[in-house]
Amino acid sequence: MADTLSFLELLAREGSPDEFEMVVAVARRNGVTGEGLEELERAKRLSLAVHAQLERHQQREGTFATLVDTARELAKPPDLDVLLNVTTRRARLLLRVDMAYIGMPDDDLKEVCIRAADGHTSMLSVGLRLPNTGGVGRKVLTDSLPFWTPDYLVDQRFVHSERTDEVVRAEGLHAIMAAPLVYDKAPFGILYVGDRNVRHFKVDEISLLSSLASLASAMIEKARWLEVATSRAEALRIRAEEAETQLGSLEDLAEVHQGLMDMALSGGNFQTLTEEAAHRLRASVQLRGADGTVLATAGRLPEREDLVLLARMNAHAAREPFCLEGMWAAPVLAGDGHLGTLLVFPTEPLDEWARRLLGIVAQVAAVLVLLDRKPGMLEAGDRGELLDDLLANPPRPAQRLRKRARWLGIDLDTDHVVVLSRTDGAARGKAAVWAASYAHSMGGLHTVKNGCNVLLLMGSDPQAAARAVSAKLSPLLDTPVTVAASGPVSDPASVRSGFNEALRCLEAMTTLGAGGSAASVGDLGFLGVLLADSPDIDGFISAAIGPVLEYDRQRSTELVQTLGAYFESGSSPTYAAEKLHVHPNTVSRRLERIGELLGPGWQDTERSLDIQLALRLVRLRHLLGGSITPGVGREGG
Repeated sequence: MADTLSFLELLAREGSPDEFEMVVAVARRNGVTGEGLEELERAKRLSLAVHAQLERHQQREGTFATLVDTARELAKPPDLDVLLNVTTRRARLLLRVDMAYIGMPDDDLKEVCIRAADGHTSMLSVGLRLPNTGGVGRKVLTDSLPFWTPDYLVDQRFVHSERTDEVVRAEGLHAIMAAPLVYDKAPFGILYVGDRNVRHFKVDEISLLSSLASLASAMIEKARWLEVATSRAEALRIRAEEAETQLGSLEDLAEVHQGLMDMALSGGNFQTLTEEAAHRLRASVQLRGADGTVLATAGRLPEREDLVLLARMNAHAAREPFCLEGMWAAPVLAGDGHLGTLLVFPTEPLDEWARRLLGIVAQVAAVLVLLDRKPGMLEAGDRGELLDDLLANPPRPAQRLRKRARWLGIDLDTDHVVVLSRTDGAARGKAAVWAASYAHSMGGLHTVKNGCNVLLLMGSDPQAAARAVSAKLSPLLDTPVTVAASGPVSDPASVRSGFNEALRCLEAMTTLGAGGSAASVGDLGFLGVLLADSPDIDGFISAAIGPVLEYDRQRSTELVQTLGAYFESGSSPTYAAEKLHVHPNTVSRRLERIGELLGPGWQDTERSLDIQLALRLVRLRHLLGGSITPGVGREGG
């Protein structure tokens, strides 16, 4: 009984297992045998079982205490990387393993990135990317349950990845256990522990890693949401600061806008506006009319008319300020109307506030242009309106049109040509700006009608005018421009007729596949006669075979008849001679004379077609009793 009480005393003071064995050994030396010794052995076994159970309870309590401490530690840092490092360190210490690490798969689940690692490592460093095609991690992500292996490289229960096996081999790892980091029932990462010895993890150890993973998951997700919230809050703070700055900027712009508008409505002029704009923008400023004329200048701009023209064209095409080689051009607009351009050459790059101010100045300039229009002023607007009235149907009174034209320095009773140009897309706005400037420089008129730029220019050669417009405009736009011209016209009433002829010529060129080229009504030969408002049949016949008709009339020869027979016989002198009942030499001599009269190239395809058409018209007029008839005499040779 005394020996049994010894076991209770040992339990009370938490004696070691060796001390329990010592009690039995002393009893044997004292001569205890038989039932007494068996009873003592049984008491020892029960005492050791109680002792082991107490140790397990103490160990579990220590583990729970450590887990609580871990929870407290995880609850402190808001930074995600710090949380991951705390989790790996605690996992290694709790499970007494050589290393611990956390991996997180990419969005496409093709790779796992090592985000944190604790313990001596050579290859498993932060940032390492491993394929997610096999290994313990792949099984954990698939099943959302913990998984362990006592010896990774020889375990065939899962798919092996060559790259992952290489890292495990380099680290010298054998036993590996992994638990999922789960949020909202979906794994977003893996907590690994590894040991460099073959080891069979116990149930308590698996449960402990799962608990730590669950705890870490909650804290990690909290940190991630906190990061998102912090990022959003910072973004909102920046946006609020930007909004406050913009509001202040808008208030400043509104104040400037009001001041400039008050100046314009209280008698300000173009010069006052450009000087104020130059002061506020710290730049040289120039205001130009729609036709390119300089209305006011403050400061000195580069003497580059080519640059100015290109900047104006691009600004009006975009209908907003445009910068070219450091020069800004802002369109001065009223609805769809083009009133001019504000040119700015700043000493330093314009910021957002200055660019908005540029648009405001352009708006005020539009108000000034509209207020400044008076009868008799030489303005681009008047020029465009005059051409619109010249093209109007019903026609406006001719005397009033002549008077308005004289105010603009234009004599409508002298020869003018009508030129139309057409292009597609964004180039239309550029072409309109160029055409207005070109018309002003040539002393003519410009408007836009039927999608075409219409120019009324002084001169009597429509072909030369069309080619000049094409040669100057096409390179600037870097796109095909179709140009057609008609004329000359020499009175107000004929301008609309010339416009209609040029428009039909333009449509015919497009239909015939000649878009992107330049031509006049006269270039189209007989087709041009058909397109004309008042077909000039006599002019066409005279241009085609006039010298031959005149020769026959003066000498009573039969060159016209011979020319007709020649074409009707397939351009064969022999067959023509048979048709005329003359010797082939006679036909040859007549054809030589025709060549002298019509000049070289008369048998070319295009020209011969016009000649044949003229011959048919002459024959038709002869049958109908017209005034142009071929001669009736004979030429002997």
